[in-house]
Amino acid sequence: MTDVYTLGEALGVVSSGRVRHESEARLDVCGPEFTLAVALARLGHQCAYLGKVGGDELGARVLSVLRGEGVDVSDVRVTDGARTGLLLRESRVGRDPRTTHYRAGSAGSQLSPGNVPIDRIAAAKTLHITGRTAALGRDPLDAVRAAVSAARSADVVISFSVEYVPELWPSVRAAEEVLGELAAASHLLFLAQDELDLVKPALSPEREVVVLRGMKGASVRADRMRYDIQIPQVPVVDTAGANEAFVAGYLSAALDGLTPQERLHRGALLSAAAVTSVSEWQGLPTRAEL
Repeated sequence: MTDVYTLGEALGVVSSGRVRHESEARLDVCGPEFTLAVALARLGHQCAYLGKVGGDELGARVLSVLRGEGVDVSDVRVTDGARTGLLLRESRVGRDPRTTHYRAGSAGSQLSPGNVPIDRIAAAKTLHITGRTAALGRDPLDAVRAAVSAARSADVVISFSVEYVPELWPSVRAAEEVLGELAAASHLLFLAQDELDLVKPALSPEREVVVLRGMKGASVRADRMRYDIQIPQVPVVDTAGANEAFVAGYLSAALDGLTPQERLHRGALLSAAAVTSVSEWQGLPTRAEL
């Protein structure tokens, strides 16, 4: 049985210093659902990934990594007439990296409801979705909604990461409507401190809500109790992927039947591992390394 089914857009990412001056850069692949799938597979969970990639070298790299990590990619589609999306991430001293999106018309943004395997989602233990995929356009949003509907009909646990990226939304109001809808449909809700207002109506005591505060730690409200944890002190190389890694660790512990505090602990371990690497996923641990 699939432990976690997820869907989203995997992208190429070029990391550099200030582009106008740099002569070197690093190429990798990324995406919140991509990172989560790799993290869970390394911990021994059965994870399936749905998405579309271009029939290009970046798309081939995405599939190569996922297959190599043991992620089920039988539902991934290769679209020859579209390119795999790309991010340009520029590091800046004392500030968050500047990210530029090159993903208009990308293969990943062409994900549609017809690509969603209802029976496969209904047979999974958990469905994980993000606001990042919901922001890609009408068809990807409808694909997310179709996945949520399939999960709800089959009593599958729905995990939702808000992942609000302002550049991908036409307005804050549009984001609030969609993100609030998906948050209200979820059982497990993950969000950053500054995303609380976006989904405020969904913050009910009955829902398990995990608030991520970066290197300051995280908290969860579960069973009408609050639990907190600090992120271990580690050398920080790059914070990209830290939240996705945390979510993967938390879900892994939930699948193992651990307590909320133990779930936070595993999430913190994976988040700490993620920030010690230049890659969002390459530094993530196996279960033996936990």
